[in-house]
Amino acid sequence: MNFEERYFNRFNFDKSQTKKHLANALKDIQIAKTDKILDVKFTYAYSALLKTGIALLSHHQIKAKSIPGHHVKIIEKLAEILNDDSINDIGNAMRLKRNIGMYSGGIEITEKECCEFIDFVSNVISKVKIIIYSH
Repeated sequence: MNFEERYFNRFNFDKSQTKKHLANALKDIQIAKTDKILDVKFTYAYSALLKTGIALLSHHQIKAKSIPGHHVKIIEKLAEILNDDSINDIGNAMRLKRNIGMYSGGIEITEKECCEFIDFVSNVISKVKIIIYSH
C-alpha cells in the first residue's frame, strides 16, 4: 500500500494509542446518535469518520499530516484499506457538506440524511473495530 509522503508519515504507534483513536471515534459517533440538533449530529458523525480513519492508519503505523487536503486522503485510505468504494463516495459527500457549512454560511441537513450518515459511519467503525481488536 502506498502512502504519499506529502500527507503521511511512518510512526510507531502502540496498540493502546490505536485503541485510543478508535475510542475517540466511538465517543463522537455516540454523540451523533444521541444529540437532538441535526448540525451537531452531522458534525460529530463526520468527525467520527475521520477519527476512524486515523485509528485504522495508526494500526498500519501511519500518521496523517495536518495539511490542506488531509481529510480527502484519510477518507481515501480508509476506503482503500477496507476495499470499499462507498467510503470514498459517502465520506467525500460528507466532507463537501461540512465544507459548505464551514465556509459558505451553514448547511441544511435533514434528519433522514443524518440517520443515513450515522448508520454509514457506524458500519465503518464496526469494520475497523474488528481489524484493530483482532490483531
